[in-house]
Amino acid sequence: MPYTVILKKGEERRLLAGHGWVYANEAARIDGKDKNGALAEVRASDGRFIGKGYINHLSKILVRIFLRGDEEDGEELYEARIAEAAKLRGRVFAGQDTDCYRLLFAEADGLPALIVDRYADVFVLQCLSLGVAQRKTWAVNALVKLFSPRGIYERGDGAVRQKEGLPLESGVLYGEVPDEVIVRENGLLMAVDVKRGQKTGYFLDQKENRFAVRRYCRGESVLDCFCNSGGFSLNAATQAKEVTALDISPLALENVRRNAQLNGFTNIKTEQCDVFDRLRSLRAEGKRYGCIVLDPPAFCKSAAEVKDAKRGYKDINIAAMKLVERGGFLVTCSCSHYMTLPLFESVLAEAAKESGRTAKVLEVRVQAPDHPALLAAEETSYLKVFILQIK
Repeated sequence: MPYTVILKKGEERRLLAGHGWVYANEAARIDGKDKNGALAEVRASDGRFIGKGYINHLSKILVRIFLRGDEEDGEELYEARIAEAAKLRGRVFAGQDTDCYRLLFAEADGLPALIVDRYADVFVLQCLSLGVAQRKTWAVNALVKLFSPRGIYERGDGAVRQKEGLPLESGVLYGEVPDEVIVRENGLLMAVDVKRGQKTGYFLDQKENRFAVRRYCRGESVLDCFCNSGGFSLNAATQAKEVTALDISPLALENVRRNAQLNGFTNIKTEQCDVFDRLRSLRAEGKRYGCIVLDPPAFCKSAAEVKDAKRGYKDINIAAMKLVERGGFLVTCSCSHYMTLPLFESVLAEAAKESGRTAKVLEVRVQAPDHPALLAAEETSYLKVFILQIK
């Protein structure tokens, strides 16, 4: 007998507004008996139908709703939602010299916990819930039918899978997947390692922000902090006099040099270091830059970490502001949804005050449109980018 989750009184409000997560502590009871990962029906305390989604008794997120009407779960549904997501990407990236993007963004595209990234003719899947992992063949079949890819690879090495009771495992799901895939982003060539690179190989959510920095780098000395594979460095190098790329990872810096070579750039140099320490030592050396990019990893991955994260973001932005030439530019990012946009803005204001500099907001940017956010689910809105002029 299929599961029916009956909610506690009042817990349906957020779900009726469009959010899809039912937390385990919101359930009054669970009727029926089925396999873990099965499709479950969710109802309000008064019996009203809310929706259906995959259940997982091992997760704090008991059900992830993705069916609100009379749709039938199955391979045809997966194909239809992937096709719909592809249509949106085709529109928003039309005319751009880009062949790498997030094809499917989980909840925002109607298939919770399923991520599909496209790197030219290679697709990479992340299955971040039990129910989706059990049905990944449906996604693979849909991708093969719609796109005839060279290969499909699963990245299942994210720690979030363990919260779902899933093993950490990665591998080829279809066709051939080379160790290196050459893609185009904003007209630049990028070598992507889909098997070992961050996330699914590359941080695709910053693609439009990387392009946006070009205008602020014209003729400048640029410092790219936490450079990863060099996306910001490469875009800056199209305009800059010189770019210095900093990262603690030797693999990341190897990728920067490889990507610089692919594009014929000779104005990018790399430096392996602890970025926090290096920002302080650069100031002691009297260095100054016309543009600095700060794109650190998330400083807070839970609400409990926000206080410490505020301190970390403030300290690193103070250090960067002191290194920017007067009239120069700071591109500063936060990729944690717990660090809300108003909170991040207040941290930057404090950093400007304590650094003795004036910060003028030129642009406030978010994740690229292939990472759409749902207004009803604040968790899907996570990336904030402030472009500041520092005086």
